[in-house]
Amino acid sequence: MPLYLDVHHKIEGLTQQAIQDAHQRDLEVQDKHGVKYLRYWYDTVSGRVYCLVEAPSKEAAEAVHRESHGIVADEINEVTEGV
Repeated sequence: MPLYLDVHHKIEGLTQQAIQDAHQRDLEVQDKHGVKYLRYWYDTVSGRVYCLVEAPSKEAAEAVHRESHGIVADEINEVTEGV
């Protein structure tokens, strides 16, 4: 399955609790779209968030964010994991 890294450039008012809650909502709906959100990284100062996701397509990954909390990524890039 393809691997994607999505990037949210600036989420206003980002907090640790808010990102944890959003990720939990992603996990609750991901199966519906054949997606698996694996990890995320964030910086509360800049408001940047990065999500690593296995998905059949960029559109499927975006659909999870859209349905679970409405905060879609500014960009979604297919990536390959290094060894």
